[in-house]
Amino acid sequence: MALFFANGATFATWGIHIPTIRERFGLSDAALSLAMFAVAGGAILVMGRLGRQVARLGSARVSMLSGVLFALATGIILLMPSFAALLGLLVLFGIANAGFDVAMNAQAATVEAAHAHPIMSMLHGMFSLGGMAGAALGGWVLSLGVPPEMHVTAVALLTAATALLTRPLLLPDAIPIDNASTTDGQHRRMLLVLGTLAFLGLLGEGAMYDWSTIYMRDIAGAAAASASAGYAVFSGGMALARFGGDAMRKRLGAPRLLTWSAWLAFVGMLLAVALPRPWSALLGFGLMGVGAANMVPVFLVTAARLPGVAPAEAIANVARFAYVGMLLGPVIIGAVSHASNLRAGLGVIAISMGVIALCGARSIRPAPAEY
Repeated sequence: MALFFANGATFATWGIHIPTIRERFGLSDAALSLAMFAVAGGAILVMGRLGRQVARLGSARVSMLSGVLFALATGIILLMPSFAALLGLLVLFGIANAGFDVAMNAQAATVEAAHAHPIMSMLHGMFSLGGMAGAALGGWVLSLGVPPEMHVTAVALLTAATALLTRPLLLPDAIPIDNASTTDGQHRRMLLVLGTLAFLGLLGEGAMYDWSTIYMRDIAGAAAASASAGYAVFSGGMALARFGGDAMRKRLGAPRLLTWSAWLAFVGMLLAVALPRPWSALLGFGLMGVGAANMVPVFLVTAARLPGVAPAEAIANVARFAYVGMLLGPVIIGAVSHASNLRAGLGVIAISMGVIALCGARSIRPAPAEY
């Protein structure tokens, strides 16, 4: 819980300082997009090999090492002397975050395997809570006039301390290192299916981050002061649903939970697109957040339980598709919106949720039946 919370809070710290970076370097929209791409690009760059390295070194050790590196990159992100140096650091930031992410989730799969109840959704809820807390606390600190450099340094120290102090409490990985590369054709196909589903799920989530506020203002007709409520409702629904997701997975089973979640997200986006009014868009975005909340935890748990595959390697394979979906989602929605309109663009999210609802449960049914 501490590691997931720290990861969410640290990533949120980078997010709230994007305007600081833009102002400091006088960046255009294109240059700022390049900086954001560097973070995702760094993660995608190493994801292919990251799983094997985590399996070889152990998720506990990599959680500590990548957590400290992530903290270091965060602490010096505002000290870069040039935009080129900043881009290089952001690639490192993305790599460290990816390592932290994969190692945490592999460790979570190990803990859940030894636990009496599901816990993966709750841990992802802690990430969401950390992101909300990091953004809120960061905004408050900056409003007091605290220098941005001091803020990121404080967050970096807390994250590094969390990574170091939790290391002795983590468990050895459940699957021996010797099994890390024994993936047969069937399991590779299963990973490809899970990755495709994760791509579709994160395509919608990534698009919501960038387009929900614009939709509320330009299409739904919300006042400028309340336009950001769409993203807030989406994020709040996601956080709340994750804390209830483990109980639902134990009660319903992973396939049924995934189906119900995807249909809920589908209905939410369909409502927001079909009735472009502030109230209907808010309700739709809230349903989308609740529906999307437990998709990634289900995909990761299913991947981690594939026999003969190290959890870290399986998680990294699925996470690579998820990162690409998160990265391309806003771009795809923007392209469709340019060719048609934003309602059609967000309709793509509804279609992706419908595909998961129709195909997802059948795809993850080989997972162990306990929960």
